[in-house]
Amino acid sequence: MKSPRRWPRPPELMKSMYLPVLVSVLFVILWEILVVLLKVPNYLVPSPYEIAGVIRDRWHELFASFLITGGEALGGFILSSFVGLLIGMFFSLSSMVRRCFYPYIVLVQTVPIIAVSPLILLWLGNGSRSILFISFIISLPAVVANTTQGLISVDPNLQNVFRMGNASTLQTLFKLRLPSSLPNFFVGMKIAAGASVVGALVGETYAGTSVVGQGGLGYSSVYALNQLDTPYLFALVMASSIMGVVFFLMVAIAAKATLKNWHESVQPDTPE
Repeated sequence: MKSPRRWPRPPELMKSMYLPVLVSVLFVILWEILVVLLKVPNYLVPSPYEIAGVIRDRWHELFASFLITGGEALGGFILSSFVGLLIGMFFSLSSMVRRCFYPYIVLVQTVPIIAVSPLILLWLGNGSRSILFISFIISLPAVVANTTQGLISVDPNLQNVFRMGNASTLQTLFKLRLPSSLPNFFVGMKIAAGASVVGALVGETYAGTSVVGQGGLGYSSVYALNQLDTPYLFALVMASSIMGVVFFLMVAIAAKATLKNWHESVQPDTPE
């Protein structure tokens, strides 16, 4: 007797995206219906159909703004990941180092970026450099905090093995602590991925743009708001959200490629 035919299982990505996509479609349909039935003015809440029309008609302008903000956010994200890893390695050297310097990372996280933006503009001037630095400042604490936690949370038994082998501090750092902290490091990068986009958008509202006649998503959002161009403002918000998702997926793919052979956080679910 032939065994029943088994259809191939869908890829894990498709399985994970099925329900979110379905919910999004239902939400857009409900949005369109409510706006039409309630006759909501488009300067308050435009319909998805109007937003789609604006994206179609102004996609060149929208894409140009997306690239400008994307470059600034990506620069801040990469810089915060690299510097955050170095600071976390420094903090892992001893508890005395952490007690001396860790409070300043907390201070950076708690000080409102709006309060220090004028100083950043004074030091770096308007344009992309200031925006990139603001994105970096907002993204840095998450990477430092998670990386430091991973570096100091190593199995004591493994540390004893390295001590028995007379491993130096640097050998223990690079061969034990750093590999063990990679899951935490990627968690910090996932948080920083969204924060970097927020930082770039906030920076553009204060620092403007260094591109004559053209600005990023944040700069364009301020201009659209002043013009009450709400459909285009919604399109800019959607583009910003897509950018954050793209950054997050990039980190998730890198984490899976790095950790898939040994860490349970990226292992596929076992069938029951």
